[in-house]
Formats: sequence, structure tokens, C-alpha cells
Amino acid sequence: MNHVRKMIISTFVGLSFFAAFSATAHESHGNHQAGALQSTADGGWADGIVKKVDKAAGKVTVAHGPLSNLNMPAMTMVFRVKDAAWIDRMQTGGKIRFVAEVVNGTYTIVQLEP
Repeated sequence: MNHVRKMIISTFVGLSFFAAFSATAHESHGNHQAGALQSTADGGWADGIVKKVDKAAGKVTVAHGPLSNLNMPAMTMVFRVKDAAWIDRMQTGGKIRFVAEVVNGTYTIVQLEP
């Protein structure tokens, strides 16, 4: 009986973690801008518009075109950045060209062209 209780608790904890991660990693999915931003066909590069910069958290919200390397449609979402200095080069409303990857379970901009 104790074994079953432990299994139920660990399943609940795992599902809670997954739900929390999904909610934070995909903030603002409802803000799709289909057609407004296009992905380029070379190595996962995509065009984006910076919607919010959170320097303290090391995050940036980007409305982006499809991310072909992640099989992701156009949407607005929060990313971490590989290099913290990149955040200083970003400003709300600015256009960027970037490649994103999943790094340690988090969507991260790993290449950037302002």
C-alpha cells in the first residue's frame, strides 16, 4: 500500500512540474502572427520582433515566424538568451534574426543577428 502511495505522489509531482514548465516556456502562445513573420529555410533562422525585454530574468519575449528546426509555428513566446550581453542589444519593437534551440529544457536563442 505504501508503494502505491509513493507512485501516485511521484506521478503527481512529475505532472505538476511538466504543467508548470509548459506554462512558462510558452507564454503568449495565443498571440500568433501568421504571415507577418517568416522563417528562413537556412538552418533554423527566423525573423522576430522583440515584444518585451526582461534583463533581470535574462529573458526576452519575441513574436516570431515558424521555427523549422523546432517544428514550431509562428507565435509570440519567451526565450532565454545564450549570451546575456545580447539582451543589452535588444529593445522593444526591434527586429531580430535568430536561431532558437532547447537548451537544458528551456527555449533559448543560441544565435542572434539584430
